[in-house]
Amino acid sequence: MKKMAALLLFASLSFSPFIAALAQTPAAPPQRVDSELYWKIRKEGTERSQAMRTLHFLTDVYGPRVTGSPNFKAAAEWTVNQMKAWGLKNTRLEPWDFGHPGWGNERLTAHIISPVKDALVCEALAWTPGTNGTVTARAVQIVLPERHTKEQLTAYLDGVREQVKGKIVLVGRHQTLPVTFNPQNKRREDQDVRNQYTPNAQPAIVPPFAAATPASPAAAAAPAQATPQSPAILTPVQTRDILDQFLVANGVLVRVNDTGREHGQIRALNNRTLDTSKVVPTVVMRNEDYGRISRILADGTPVELEFNILNRAYPEGSTSYNVVGEIPGGDKADEVVMLGGHLDSWHAATGATDNAAGCTVMLEAARILNTLGVKPRRTIRVALWSGEEQGLRGSRAYVKEHFGTFENPKPGYAKFNGYFNVDAGTGRIRGMNIFGPPETANGLRQALAPFEDLGFLGVIATANVLAGGSDNISFNEVGLPGIDLGQDPIEYATHTWHTNLDTYERVVESDVRSAAIVMAAAVYHLAMSDEMLPRFTKDKMPALPPPAPTPSPRPAASPAATPR
Repeated sequence: MKKMAALLLFASLSFSPFIAALAQTPAAPPQRVDSELYWKIRKEGTERSQAMRTLHFLTDVYGPRVTGSPNFKAAAEWTVNQMKAWGLKNTRLEPWDFGHPGWGNERLTAHIISPVKDALVCEALAWTPGTNGTVTARAVQIVLPERHTKEQLTAYLDGVREQVKGKIVLVGRHQTLPVTFNPQNKRREDQDVRNQYTPNAQPAIVPPFAAATPASPAAAAAPAQATPQSPAILTPVQTRDILDQFLVANGVLVRVNDTGREHGQIRALNNRTLDTSKVVPTVVMRNEDYGRISRILADGTPVELEFNILNRAYPEGSTSYNVVGEIPGGDKADEVVMLGGHLDSWHAATGATDNAAGCTVMLEAARILNTLGVKPRRTIRVALWSGEEQGLRGSRAYVKEHFGTFENPKPGYAKFNGYFNVDAGTGRIRGMNIFGPPETANGLRQALAPFEDLGFLGVIATANVLAGGSDNISFNEVGLPGIDLGQDPIEYATHTWHTNLDTYERVVESDVRSAAIVMAAAVYHLAMSDEMLPRFTKDKMPALPPPAPTPSPRPAASPAATPR
């Protein structure tokens, strides 16, 4: 009766890209559920949670955590020491070759000093240079012609060359944003979640946080076929490169971009070449300040701006690190179950929902299991990645080193039994997408059914190998069962994803706690099951998309979508 009363108490806890519609799922054999251990997991994860303490250190103390930066290295070392203090074994940093110096912004001040005086709100674009101290200059706004050929772009830039020399240049029109009268729900309706995660059910609507399907990298990289009558239209990448060269050649002091987001949000990513010599100092300005300056310039009134940007390169950052720790296995110790997320973040905030919250969930799940003294049959391995924001580089390096490829597997390939990945904000875990044939989802679906009270409603199989997702894709690409976790959207796509609002305050504590409980149970199930997860056979393995010309961050999604 005491346990029943406590379970009722626990029940009061607050409750993805391209999902493949796979064939009819075969009936699953009954799964053993360790109800006693589930009880202990809930009790430890609720009464003695250390999740928010972990989140505090990863964000307030060590955020932001840009790949290759001292902050990232410090966060990684703290995590290794913390896992060791919890009793995990083989805790370590595993180096991999990032191939670029690290980068960090130490200072940025921006002001309009004429015709009025006011502070401006900006964030530096990563892997861009700083200014040479404080610089002051007239502002100039340029708007490139739409859908242009190389000749048309060159003609336009030649026409503004004298105007931009030695100036501060606003690039692009001010973006007018409509008021959002019907904001996205922060929680998903249970029936919508069941429609998505129940085998063979057809969703009545597209889930509000399903990621946009990225355009083919090959199509984005190649110009349209030119003919004598119709010269080729430049791709955005080609336009970017020509414009960058133009701004550098003409001594532009600072480039200013409009963030194009509402209510002071700023999303500042990186110079995609990761080479500071190829660009001028660049900031992303909040939409409200960019609009103000643009309107004053449109009146014919001169505007004078002042910037002081201190960015720093870190050559030692060309070697980056993944963070690893283990709970050793028993009779199947050479087989491995993994869980993790990416530890790196962007620099405009402290990287709380993307992805310190995900790392916290996985670390807390491992802590719970180790604290309870579980004796898993398979080794449980936590892995936190760097370089995710630059194209899944850290997890891809790890998979290549430890497992090889589908065509050329290493010895560890056959001993791998699943990788759980969380990277969609602070929301509860509502379901799982597991890479493999339909029967791959059966065991986890049954084993996690007792957690419906925490909002968890199902597991389905997927054939997703599309680039542009999160680190589970690094496993899927080589035929290994990566498991992507679907979450309640909360404010991820609308407010915090890659923005200056991604801070500790935006994390929902009850969601993080319940997610860690579900994850501890899920990992334990795969570590204890008699059979390995099924995989695609050679004739059923989905074809990989064409490789991108250069690694890039996750693609932007529509305003109603949650990028993964």
